[in-house]
Amino acid sequence: MLLRSSPASPYGRKVKIALALLGLTDRVRVEDTDTMAEGDAIRRQNPLGKIPTLVLDDGASLYDSRVILEYLDHMAGGGRIIPMGEARFPVLTNQALADGLLDAALLQVYEGRWRSEEHRDRRWLSHQTDKVARALTAMEAAPPRIDMAPDVGCIATACALGYLDLRFEGRWREERPKLVAWLDGFSTRVPAFEQTRLPT
Repeated sequence: MLLRSSPASPYGRKVKIALALLGLTDRVRVEDTDTMAEGDAIRRQNPLGKIPTLVLDDGASLYDSRVILEYLDHMAGGGRIIPMGEARFPVLTNQALADGLLDAALLQVYEGRWRSEEHRDRRWLSHQTDKVARALTAMEAAPPRIDMAPDVGCIATACALGYLDLRFEGRWREERPKLVAWLDGFSTRVPAFEQTRLPT
């Protein structure tokens, strides 16, 4: 299979970590993708032109990261990174919170990347900043469980915090000691987290 992604993509990082945890790394080739290149095959593989996209052996494509993670869990026998039964819903909610934080953080990055200083919308940026802050407060109050096998909620949370380290100079760490300790614990238990980290 083929994973279209990029080294800086936190959503692609989720998939790479899941592949390692599930023992599927050797089943997937990772190909760097420039979503802005008009001739890139990503626009045929995923009509949205977004990463990550997983291209299966039969040429079909799966996207976004949440769908890909569910597919990989299914490939590995099920219940490995997405629990069965009632236990799945808190885990999926943790993933949704972390992905929502990432969405808001990415919108801030894109505002700076795509608009000149005089055209940036301060109210819009403040709205996204508040989402990130509220998500961090919720995570600090109740970090995902780390005493069990890492699940998609843990993976997404770690990648969200890693993205804040990469793009926002780790300022989240200043008032979040429980989350800092949680991420240190995750990094120790899941070597793929460090292996997929870009230098800050």
